[in-house]
Amino acid sequence: MNVEIRNGKAHISGYVNAVGRDSRPIPTATGEFVEMIEPGAFGEALKRAKNVDIMLNHDRKFGSTTEGNLKLKEDTIGLYAETETDDAEVVRAAKEGRLVGWSFGMYVGKQEMESREGKIPRRHVQQLDLEEVSIIDNRKLPCYAGTSVECRAGENIITETRATEDTANVANHDDNTDEKRAEWEKRLNDIGVKSWQNKVDALKNSVK
Repeated sequence: MNVEIRNGKAHISGYVNAVGRDSRPIPTATGEFVEMIEPGAFGEALKRAKNVDIMLNHDRKFGSTTEGNLKLKEDTIGLYAETETDDAEVVRAAKEGRLVGWSFGMYVGKQEMESREGKIPRRHVQQLDLEEVSIIDNRKLPCYAGTSVECRAGENIITETRATEDTANVANHDDNTDEKRAEWEKRLNDIGVKSWQNKVDALKNSVK
């Protein structure tokens, strides 16, 4: 996860989830399995999606693809996200180094469970619908270390969430901006004074 803070805004980018790779073991009511999201599943989901929200901890929306401050794509590594926001809570968490990972909510469509001798089963997710992408801070990550499953009221569909721990690389260009400006102004003034003083001393010496 890369975080750049400039002019009161946080620009956050990184990989939400990899494709073609096994996840950590995911606990469920029927037992554990590892999960592999097949290449192309995210790309197809993005083609079908009319909108995908960007949220903090799955419960605070601060933008979306339709609003223009969230960009999503699938490449050979996985689902890549890029967002920019001036949301005060998100910017504060970014400045304080509290952003620790990504998560996303999905509805699994087509899947296939693979039995593996001596190992826990592997679920191949071949088709999914992407509901939202979340940035996770250090208050929520333990809750999403595996998966959270809930049934929507009045619907027979299951929403699943997945989290990926990450290390945020933060570049804060707003940090101590006023102090830096004052320091540079002092340096420039000092240079100007010294330069003028040197000219005065040179004139005095030429008169002698």
